[in-house]
Amino acid sequence: MTEVQEYDVLVVGGGMVGASLACALAGLKMRVGVIEAVAFQSDAQPSYDDRVIALSCGSSRILCAMGLWSALQREGVTRIEHIHISDRGRFGAARLDRDAEGVEALGYVVESRVFGKIFGSVLAKAEGVELLCPARLKSCDVSARRVRVLVEHDGKVRDLRARVLVAADGGQSVVREQQRIKLWRAGYGQTAIIANVTPEKDHANVAYERFTDTGPLALLPMTERRCSLVWTARDSEVPDLLALNDAAFLSRLQARFGNRLGRFQTTGRRVAYPLSLMHVRERVRPRLVIIGNAAHLLHPVAGQGFNLGLRDVAVLAETLSDAWREGQDPGDMAVLKKYSDARRADYLRTTSFTDGLVRTFSNTIFPLTVIRDAGLVALDVLPSLKHLLARQAMGLSGRLSRLERGLPL
Repeated sequence: MTEVQEYDVLVVGGGMVGASLACALAGLKMRVGVIEAVAFQSDAQPSYDDRVIALSCGSSRILCAMGLWSALQREGVTRIEHIHISDRGRFGAARLDRDAEGVEALGYVVESRVFGKIFGSVLAKAEGVELLCPARLKSCDVSARRVRVLVEHDGKVRDLRARVLVAADGGQSVVREQQRIKLWRAGYGQTAIIANVTPEKDHANVAYERFTDTGPLALLPMTERRCSLVWTARDSEVPDLLALNDAAFLSRLQARFGNRLGRFQTTGRRVAYPLSLMHVRERVRPRLVIIGNAAHLLHPVAGQGFNLGLRDVAVLAETLSDAWREGQDPGDMAVLKKYSDARRADYLRTTSFTDGLVRTFSNTIFPLTVIRDAGLVALDVLPSLKHLLARQAMGLSGRLSRLERGLPL
């Protein structure tokens, strides 16, 4: 006979977003279960691979309120103190500075593996949280009255019941597919090549966003004088770029980026990720919530992807905890609709921001190139305009949840 286990919140996906939600809900006297297919700190876990995460200033506040920030700092966090924005081969450029915004940093860079280490440690002993990992999702049945999930864990099938199911299982979400959640998707015809590189000169805590005719090229400051490279290339160019030896790859990168950091000396492993814009048609249903990359995919320009997902976590945790304290059913549609309504404006604003940047700066039509470069110059000399851009990039625009303000739930 299959054992039945009851939860208040069941999270499918123990990656960056799902693990963050479990940490946020820990200690609230709710029974939380986290289902994750791959062990933490495993090379097969895509959330905790060689990539780095660009955390906005707002995201650091969320993580601080969740009690995770000090552990991240101990493991290694690099401040982004300045951002340099330029248009390759043209006159437009703009600079953002932490002092002008009155913050310690405009953002931070953290290696994904650091998150994996900390989440694994925290969730293993978090009050009220059970981590089912590694576990394979076999089926999920969601109705207005109940959630039933069957998983294979520790060699046996477990029958899990919950009041609300949260799908945080990434862009290829199994829950989203099983529940036939419709989505909208558009490809960019671009792929992001990710690698760590070491330049000749110290990065001095400057992040670079350089727009080119094939897409943006970003360099983020890291520890040990390294930089994280996010090189957006046309899909057709990617096989050749991946096939180059290290010296040829660095030479090609040098031509695209320039000599602002001197010569690029070494590069690490290269990984490619096709890029698209995606969002689900329904973020919530009775007893079901879709968050993070399962709900929306963005272009990596300006590093907004995980930050948007972490704001999903902050608002959902606040919504569920408020409902719990008021004796409401956390899976009731009226409760979940509050979450969905609260997230709409941020999603639209962030999507418009990132998608607009990509489409504007990938266009090579002559009149538009002059206009956008003039816009960059105007941005650089108009403090009020620069402040608005910085607030959006730092995740501090619009109405902020308690965790976004650095306050506990």
